[in-house]
Amino acid sequence: MSDNKSGGFLQEKLMPIAGKVAASRHLVALRDGFALVMPLIIIGSTFLLVSSFPIPAYLSFMAKVFGPNWATVMGWATNATFSIIGMVAVIGISYQLAKSYGDIDALSASMISLAAFMLTIPLNIDKTGAAWVPLGQLGSLGLFEALLIGLFVTDAFVWMMHKNWQFKMPDTVPPAVGYAFSALIPGFIIILGMWLLRLGISFTFFKTIPNVITVILAKPLTAVGGSIWGALVAEFFVSFLWLFGIHGANVVGGIMAPIWLGQMTQNAEAAKAHKELPNVVTQQFFDNFVHAGGSGETISLALMLMFLAKSDNLKAIGRLAGVPGLFNINEPIMFGMPIVLNPIMAIPFVVVPLVSVITTYFSMKYGLVGKTFGVAVPWTTPPIISGFLATGKISGSILQLVNIIIGGAIYYPFFKIADREALKQEAETRAANDAKAA
Repeated sequence: MSDNKSGGFLQEKLMPIAGKVAASRHLVALRDGFALVMPLIIIGSTFLLVSSFPIPAYLSFMAKVFGPNWATVMGWATNATFSIIGMVAVIGISYQLAKSYGDIDALSASMISLAAFMLTIPLNIDKTGAAWVPLGQLGSLGLFEALLIGLFVTDAFVWMMHKNWQFKMPDTVPPAVGYAFSALIPGFIIILGMWLLRLGISFTFFKTIPNVITVILAKPLTAVGGSIWGALVAEFFVSFLWLFGIHGANVVGGIMAPIWLGQMTQNAEAAKAHKELPNVVTQQFFDNFVHAGGSGETISLALMLMFLAKSDNLKAIGRLAGVPGLFNINEPIMFGMPIVLNPIMAIPFVVVPLVSVITTYFSMKYGLVGKTFGVAVPWTTPPIISGFLATGKISGSILQLVNIIIGGAIYYPFFKIADREALKQEAETRAANDAKAA
């Protein structure tokens, strides 16, 4: 009785709230805005992998063929991509958020947000008086600023546009010109406000807006998100939301992406400089070692459905889910078995990835397995391959295999229960059909 009440409470009260959060325009804007960054990260990671591939014979061969500075030259492309992800993120977030309102010129909003973002960055000045923008602030160091400015500046822009704080141009004026003049008043107010904010902070001990964000927001969130406890909490919500049909990875990733992508790029910079990698928890930590087969680490379950299931229904699902599962796509299992709203499979679906978080974290922390070194391996890369590419070591592949075996051991008894139940239902259906035929 109490289980029914608690399930009813989750289904009727809690999950509608979670569903609204997942569909909120700001969270969707974060998710879709950060998607604009991913091609740059993958391209930069490719050049990083080529310049830092962890096989001494390969590195020696490349140095002989292309010269001792070949890795530095390859690094130009990595810098060109990694060093602008903050700037690209603010454009993407602002554009997606403004577009979601339907009646706002998203391009104008994103350009105002970009200008506000650039205004927050303190310039470096050398002895000759020449000034330049520090690339770090345009890259991973600027991700939190990109997030905040992309959301708050765009909302301010939209609010002013809805209040008609704009120049109205005649209908005969080309739309591009009309949009530009419409954005003048909101844009001026936003840039003036950001300038006054920067001026005011320059008189405090913080000195710059990035310092304020780092001290008050970025450091505490990174400390939590980069810890074992933060990783466990994040992964719990990924699985928990999926149990009710909400894409947990998108919801949690939309919130945690600035932390995990930032820590990934820090590892990439350390790898380029041949320094010790500072972070265990990164985007690749989850993509490649916790989500093998998809959220819930369902690859071992997919293999069991393919080769061990006795139920005709589960065998069919296994044939559908097996190949996508190798590429970390598990919707056929989530909705076909199903795992969504399935109290039997809910337990291993939550427990297995939490166990993988623990084994992966401590294996990397204590040096048994190499940390991910900043290469953004596409999340669809099959396990074993992705473990080697993400860490540059065969130990990464071994850890993936260990996690899959442990996950299989946890899933197995629940799989057997589901298989027996499916067999029983199939037998009852056949008996009922035979009775009708007679």
